[in-house]
Amino acid sequence: MAYPMQLGFQDATSPIMEELLHFHDHTLMIVFLISSLVLYIISLMLTTKLTHTSTMDAQEVETVWTILPAIILIMIALPSLRILYMMDEINNPSLTVKTMGHQWYWSYEYTDYEDLSFDSYMIPTSELKPGELRLLEVDNRVVLPMEMTIRMLISSEDVLHSWAVPSLGLKTDAIPGRLNQTTLMSTRPGLFYG
Repeated sequence: MAYPMQLGFQDATSPIMEELLHFHDHTLMIVFLISSLVLYIISLMLTTKLTHTSTMDAQEVETVWTILPAIILIMIALPSLRILYMMDEINNPSLTVKTMGHQWYWSYEYTDYEDLSFDSYMIPTSELKPGELRLLEVDNRVVLPMEMTIRMLISSEDVLHSWAVPSLGLKTDAIPGRLNQTTLMSTRPGLFYG
């Protein structure tokens, strides 16, 4: 759960979210190095005289500033593609949960069990107990086992919705007439809001 004035991400609960956090740090370091280099070059250009104007036309300089960005893009793209394929992978799920978005609530159905479905409505602000979170508390929470692969089938009855749990690294659109699929696995117990 995020807390007020938090600057970073929530604690990772799934292996996918841990990979996303590592990728974020990797990319942020590359962006920081590029920004530092550009700032250094700009400050150098503003404080010194350009005496070697012929170096700006050199073939070597053009080759370097063409190849270097390509290498940097590859350094960002390869880990990104690896995580993208990891997120799309389905490893023989132990449980399947069908999620349907409605105008003001979600419907959940455990498809592996007969007649196990329920609706989850948001608790109105006037009915919240002390310590409960506004716009996050519901009357029926989804209970899922930890350290098991779970397949979520997500769709919508009426309008576009978004089913998201940030600490699991999940965000899937619920679109009417379309069945989207995602997998999740929690590595620790807890109450996760989304």
